[in-house]
Amino acid sequence: MRNPVHPMAPGGDAAELLQKRALAGHEHLEAWRGGTSVEIPGLRRLVHESWQRSASLKANPDVPEAPLAMDRDELEEYRRQHPLATIMPVIKKLLVQPSHDSGLLVAVGDDVGRLLWVDGDPVMQRRAEGMMFVAGADWSEASVGTSAPGTALALDRSIQISGAEHFKRSVHPWSCTAVPFHDPDSGAVLGVVDITGTETAVAPHTLSLVEATVAAAQAQLRIERLQLAAAVREKPRRRSTAAASGNALYRNSLQLLGRDQALLSIDGRTVSLSARHSEILAILGNYPEGLSAEDLCAQLYPGEGSSATLRAEMVRLRKVVQELSPDAVPESRPYRLPVELLPDSGQVLSCLQRGAHRIALEIYKGALLPRSEAPGVVQLRERVSHLLREALLTDGSVESLLKYAELPEAKYDVDLRLAVLKLLPPRSPKRAAVVADLERIDNELTA
Repeated sequence: MRNPVHPMAPGGDAAELLQKRALAGHEHLEAWRGGTSVEIPGLRRLVHESWQRSASLKANPDVPEAPLAMDRDELEEYRRQHPLATIMPVIKKLLVQPSHDSGLLVAVGDDVGRLLWVDGDPVMQRRAEGMMFVAGADWSEASVGTSAPGTALALDRSIQISGAEHFKRSVHPWSCTAVPFHDPDSGAVLGVVDITGTETAVAPHTLSLVEATVAAAQAQLRIERLQLAAAVREKPRRRSTAAASGNALYRNSLQLLGRDQALLSIDGRTVSLSARHSEILAILGNYPEGLSAEDLCAQLYPGEGSSATLRAEMVRLRKVVQELSPDAVPESRPYRLPVELLPDSGQVLSCLQRGAHRIALEIYKGALLPRSEAPGVVQLRERVSHLLREALLTDGSVESLLKYAELPEAKYDVDLRLAVLKLLPPRSPKRAAVVADLERIDNELTA
């Protein structure tokens, strides 16, 4: 069976046949861009699905260059503040330096597919400029279609794309391997690491090398966070300076999905919150400008909440946060968070907004604080769940819909399963399980 992550090893009849089938598939792209999906025998499924997404996102295979998303000044400022800036020495030592004479390029991009660093073989760099494979360019699926960096982010998994498997025809002479980079604390996608070049860029050992490099860099980021957190605790008088220098290392996070008690991560340290404190931070995280005591009570308590009860809860919450970072202690009048938190629910919404449904589904571990009855939490929970479901029903693949169907909230979702049957080929072996699931729902609801 062909490996779904990478194509066949470079060279040989099988690899040549793979390229011929991919090239033949490009004859049908105009039909795809018009909304008609054509089956292409022999094309890897993940490439087939990526071409479908690329066509639906209006990527143009005939435009030779990727769009430039940031000018030089914007790029420099963005790179300076980006969480991946601190681990670039690891990337350079393990990937960039060995690539200078190997005909390979090493690229590091952000979580939406914009390339931040491109380095490696100087001759290949000059060639790659012709298709705008340069720092500051947008290589997301929405912009250039199927490519290892963009597709790895779309699927949140390691990917190898060979030659004509690329959606954009100008990229057919190139092959590439890409691996997403995850935040070692929150699990959020921070970016992507890519090797691009000739067919050696998709050799099996190349994938192993990039994955090992990403693992090493993630471990280094974790170590640097712990070291900085220790330095901050040991030198409280210099806290503001240390915190400022650490902004590029941290994305303070709040994990709310699929759990009754949130996990709060600040400055590389994590604590499990009580149910009530989870609700408070979930609500405040949705109102960066803050809320009055009256408004927060209305969002927090199903009935009439007491301001005195709220004040007592806030005192206890401040003590918990104080242990993680004094700079993050919630303020009052209005109640607000002095630091930016990255809730996993917010990351899901961000992914949905840019059409990255698969990543949103990977992040979505279930309903937001499912047992909470706080009005503000219920509203946020329903919004996230509704938007994810609607996005999947509109543009989701069979695999995405089936994965969503496994969630508790989709246990009795008939429309979802009917949508799966509509997408499945008539002779697909998966149809039987979906039909059986529909029969289960009917039996349970009519019993």
